[in-house]
Amino acid sequence: MSNKEPDIIYSPPVIDFVTVAVEFCAFLESEKPVSREEWISKMLKILPLMYIKASLLPQTVEMNDEQPETFVKEEDYVRVAAAVSSVMGEEDVYLDVFVEDMKYSERPISAFVSENMADIYQDVRNFVSVYQYGLTEQMNDALFACRENFRTYWGQKLINVLRPLHSIYYNDEGNDALENDLNEEELWD
Repeated sequence: MSNKEPDIIYSPPVIDFVTVAVEFCAFLESEKPVSREEWISKMLKILPLMYIKASLLPQTVEMNDEQPETFVKEEDYVRVAAAVSSVMGEEDVYLDVFVEDMKYSERPISAFVSENMADIYQDVRNFVSVYQYGLTEQMNDALFACRENFRTYWGQKLINVLRPLHSIYYNDEGNDALENDLNEEELWD
């Protein structure tokens, strides 16, 4: 292990991302029932924060030939996707224009909030687990993989899922939600 590696894996931008990522994972793993409005409200706050924190992750170089250990099993992925689908109900499906298949299609491509959230969860949870288990040797490579996957895969999914969540929250049920947000702001004035 180089002298520089501990500086990177415990640097403030990485710890900030880990903090937000842990909150994201804990919320998705929670068994506590929440309303759709409450769930979407939480996601509309944490997803942009997670995007910002992920975009600030420092560049690293892979140190091992092997991929970092994965912790999310298929049943974990399915459980998260099912929980999100249950919360979203009929609003789980949306039209996505930023999909590779869209280049070759004349019809809109359907995407699912639940599937995108589970995809994001899988990568972020695997990264967080390396940190939670204190696997110092693998932290650098987990950071490398997470940053690379953010850049090439789940960062776009995160942005894509914000559009339908925003639309639902502020257009459909959003009049009440917006009014609640405005009332909360009045408390701070």
